[in-house]
Amino acid sequence: MTKTVPLAEARHLPLWRRPVTLLFLMAAAMPVAFATWSALLNNFVIEAANFDGSDIGWLHTVREIPGFFAIGVIAIIIFMREQVLGLVSLILLGAATAVTAWFPSLGGILTITMLSSIGFHYYETVNQSLQLQWLDKAQAPKVLGWLVAAGSAATLVAYVLIVMTWETLGLTYNTVYLIAGGFTALAALFAFFAYPQFEAPNPQIKKMILRRRYWLYYALQFMAGARRQIFIVFAGFMMVEKFGFQVHEVTALFLINLVANMIFAPLVGRAVFGFGERNVLIFEYVGLVIVFLLYGGIYFFGWGVLLAAALYVIDHLLFSMALALKTYFQKIADPGDIAPTAAVAFTINHIAAVFLPAALGYLWLISPAAVFLLAAAMAFVSLVLACLIPRHPVKGNETIFSSLAPAVAE
Repeated sequence: MTKTVPLAEARHLPLWRRPVTLLFLMAAAMPVAFATWSALLNNFVIEAANFDGSDIGWLHTVREIPGFFAIGVIAIIIFMREQVLGLVSLILLGAATAVTAWFPSLGGILTITMLSSIGFHYYETVNQSLQLQWLDKAQAPKVLGWLVAAGSAATLVAYVLIVMTWETLGLTYNTVYLIAGGFTALAALFAFFAYPQFEAPNPQIKKMILRRRYWLYYALQFMAGARRQIFIVFAGFMMVEKFGFQVHEVTALFLINLVANMIFAPLVGRAVFGFGERNVLIFEYVGLVIVFLLYGGIYFFGWGVLLAAALYVIDHLLFSMALALKTYFQKIADPGDIAPTAAVAFTINHIAAVFLPAALGYLWLISPAAVFLLAAAMAFVSLVLACLIPRHPVKGNETIFSSLAPAVAE
């Protein structure tokens, strides 16, 4: 980790020590801890601390606070390289996940969730920045698709083990969290010492920036964060609360998601490359409007568990199309803006995430269907915004209005 290698010279390194390989290693390591935590979470909090809809809302509000303060990454990278910060954050995520079951109370769960969330959100902020800096624009959509598939494949192994051994071996939450979190922390430690520090050709601006011409990207990020919270917090909770899913059944549903994602994510990358960000995002948001309306119908009309499970999988696949939002920004951004804008965008993405889970937790107690109808409305707003993306976004042509107005100095 002490040696610095310019990105242009990294191609002379052995394949396993190149920047793209490091991206794949991190993509595989992170979800083992995070996805395992997510798969067990709803059952763990209900069994260990008798959580209801309000409690789970508060937990996710606490979990999203570090995301809101992801803008702090800008201050940290003044004295710490992004690559180092990303790996240290990944170690924190793994270590905090490993000890989750040691704190089976509301206060304990909220505290350890905060620590793991700091690791997750700071890692994700830096990781998105490194991906856009290290990947060639022409190949980025395809490689990003394969990175998503790699994360799904790594997590698949963990989930298969949970499904096959949870009841057979009488596994406990503590055992599974220790193994999954420990794996992530050890993989990050290996990457910390095994890889040189890669130097991107464009120095990153180390201060907060807000560009007027990025307004559509900011708006799409805000809506994505608000809408995604409803899926993350309440879709899985519904499967446990309404349909009584056990740990191995929830994990089996996650397994289906993973296999589908391994197949679907590379195709999404190719679709973005072939059809463009505008068309892919429009398709995603139309699909999400329909899915969330059908979620509401489960409560209005009493539809069954098979439809709920199918919607959960479709919902998850549609969200994988969000990589188009990354490549849209990559195409319109100044190269030096990528790191600070990744931090700013992550904070914007989490503005609604800080208050929505707690607020909607109370609405959930009154009407779960209303929560999903609100998500459908959010998806429709995103659809309208996606229609403002030009067919060929580049710097100077960020929205369909760009060609109609003269350039304005920043």
